[in-house]
Amino acid sequence: MDRFDRIYALHKIISNAHYPVSRKTIQEKLECSRATFTRIVEDLRDFLGAPIVYDRKYNGYCYDQQGEHPYELPGLWFNASEIHALLVCQELLRNVEPGFLDESIRPLRKRVDDILTAEHISSNGFEKRIKILRMAHRTPLDGVFQIVAEAAVQQKRLLVKYHGRERNGKTEREVSPQRLVYYRDNWYLDGWCHLRNGLRSFSVDRILDVQATPREAKQAPEKKLDDYFTTSYGIFSGKPGAVAVLRFSETASPWVASERWHPDQQEEYVDGRLELKIPFSDARELLHDILKYGEQVEVLSPESLRNIVIGRLEKALKQYMS
Repeated sequence: MDRFDRIYALHKIISNAHYPVSRKTIQEKLECSRATFTRIVEDLRDFLGAPIVYDRKYNGYCYDQQGEHPYELPGLWFNASEIHALLVCQELLRNVEPGFLDESIRPLRKRVDDILTAEHISSNGFEKRIKILRMAHRTPLDGVFQIVAEAAVQQKRLLVKYHGRERNGKTEREVSPQRLVYYRDNWYLDGWCHLRNGLRSFSVDRILDVQATPREAKQAPEKKLDDYFTTSYGIFSGKPGAVAVLRFSETASPWVASERWHPDQQEEYVDGRLELKIPFSDARELLHDILKYGEQVEVLSPESLRNIVIGRLEKALKQYMS
């Protein structure tokens, strides 16, 4: 029986007894020495906040109940590796969206710290052991993410003032949140736009103002959401209208082969070079990913995409030639 098993067993013995239980009886049931018994009582009292006391009249141990509800152990029992995994998740969340859920998970963090202390494992400086590098992150306005996230979870409609990049215009919309998406270091809201009467994706950092409403959000079926938001390339929505065929150099091919550009991509090797087929509806994001490979990739088709890449490369070259 390990330490936590004994703590749980001691709690069970005391909780189920009508009168204080003697040390000798507890030691027999726990199959432990007097020193171990003392440590378990101290752990239960000091780290888990149990109101355990010694009753001289009955020469035994019991809970000193001061309220309507009897004491219960915290409903959180993990081993050390599971606790460390939980701390990693918390640190990831803290870096992804600082301040989000801090108040909500503070009691959870305290319980985790208590269990770690009981196991003589320190969480001090834990965050220094994890380094998260962020790139091209765009920060939402204060308070916007919290309101959007809560509405998405509670399935309530939002009134949104939105500044779109493509048209560089501002609109006011009522949006039914469907789900939050964290993509390439930024947050997006997939939602049903009541102004356009259809599904749309909103960059959370482009939301200028947002108000939660008590109205229930219109919910789209999961399959409809997946068909609209995940069948095309990257963050852009809509059904794919074309398939890009990319041929990579022998140097780049092994590295690209280990990447997943799209759930429905197709791959084949031709003369030792990887050919990647990717469905897309909007070429803007795909262009960025193609151009970052420079001379290591060639667009074979469609012709329209090939010509755009040629045009971009020619303009870039002119800047250096001039």
